[in-house]
Amino acid sequence: MTETTNRVSVAGVEVSPDHFINGERVASERTFEDISPINAEVVAEISHAGREEVDLAVNAAHDAFPEWAALGPAGRLPYLHRLAELIEANNDRLAAVENADMAMLLRSLKARVIGRGARNYRSYADLAASYEERDWRSQGTWNRVQRMPAGPAAVITPWNAPFMLSTWKTAPALAAGCTVVLKPAEWSPLSCSLLGDLVAEAEFPPGVFNIVQGIGGEAGAALVSHPLLRRVSFTGSPETGRLIGVEAAKNLVPFTAELGGKGPFIVFEDADIGAAAKKAAGQYDDAGQVCLAGTRLLVHESARDEFLERFHAEVDAHVLGDPREEATTISPLIHPDHLERVEGFIERARESGENIVRGGCRSEVGPLFYEPTLIEPTSNDAEVVQNEVFGPVLTFQTFADEDEAIALANSTAYGLSGIVYTSSMGRAERIGRGVRAGVVWVNTFLVRDLTSPFGGIGVSGIGREGGDFALDFYSDLKTLQILDGSVR
Repeated sequence: MTETTNRVSVAGVEVSPDHFINGERVASERTFEDISPINAEVVAEISHAGREEVDLAVNAAHDAFPEWAALGPAGRLPYLHRLAELIEANNDRLAAVENADMAMLLRSLKARVIGRGARNYRSYADLAASYEERDWRSQGTWNRVQRMPAGPAAVITPWNAPFMLSTWKTAPALAAGCTVVLKPAEWSPLSCSLLGDLVAEAEFPPGVFNIVQGIGGEAGAALVSHPLLRRVSFTGSPETGRLIGVEAAKNLVPFTAELGGKGPFIVFEDADIGAAAKKAAGQYDDAGQVCLAGTRLLVHESARDEFLERFHAEVDAHVLGDPREEATTISPLIHPDHLERVEGFIERARESGENIVRGGCRSEVGPLFYEPTLIEPTSNDAEVVQNEVFGPVLTFQTFADEDEAIALANSTAYGLSGIVYTSSMGRAERIGRGVRAGVVWVNTFLVRDLTSPFGGIGVSGIGREGGDFALDFYSDLKTLQILDGSVR
């Protein structure tokens, strides 16, 4: 390992391909390739961390923790506000790099996604500073619940929306007084690398925020098993989540995980069918690489024909193309390996006799594009219904009544989100209560209040993020109890 000033040009922006540890850029002898989904070409050679680099980063976070924790919420607030301001000032640079690295639509990144990162840091700083400790009297004593920063935290984020999701996790950790070691996904690490530059520009104390790049099975495994960590937060697949949970449990480290979804999109006969069909077609956004997407279309049998007619018209209007272009509405898949995974689902569905209503093939637009696909399964037990594809693939089923709609909605092992379209308040409340998920939207989608709890049920994960739920996770709660009349 060596300190370095290496930079690569990505979409006209200079980015470091190396780790950010204790306020310095550190290079590894080994590297791995980062491929742009736009053209499947190599963007950069990224430093590949092993146990030595991870140990350096965790020790830096451990050494920096006492001073950072001692600042208190009010003392940490200016750092987080400065970081938010720098994100806003660098919005276009961050958007350009993430677009090249992950291929989310450039206009979406500029208009809302990168800005959400600034909002995360500002909101959590303010929320932590405004926290009121709970006081009460009981059995002749005065009691107060206090938050204590937990210690160094490991944050492991996925390749979709990498910048926003990294800020979503690190913001409450830092605001609560934890120090952080962030490991971004190896398929889209560069916007997170830019975040390290902004942390340095915001003059965070060295070691408070560290970034290690690397392959999950090596760098990630070394990180989550480190004995100096006190919290682990992960977003990714259930398979990896189980492995991380086991390692965290060995050190008795609290662990939270968001592990994907297979959300139902339920449309009742009294809904605005046009609005529902338009929103359903929008589930192909980001090539379906959205964990909260409603990928199982469940439509009342009486609305089947009208819904499908309107849905197909909306999908026909989609444009697959360069995500930098204003006209593009559907971007490519993230990586050749992921394209093969998505394609495997479709081929197995075809071999099993499922009805491929539309799509079901690669697009000629580019090497990593796949046509928006709709499958009408022969059985609710079909693999494509029960497992997360994480691509531009939706399934279509009908139901006869509310009971069947709820039964179908709850028929997978996942429970992250649900979407309901209806004009009845009573039905909205009944279905909203009946669907087993961490969040249910009615007549809308992807509206997020940062103070509300967010997380999954079942295979979709454990724990909750958002608001005080996140701040409590990154804290150790303590009760101070004083005998009445014993102090002045």
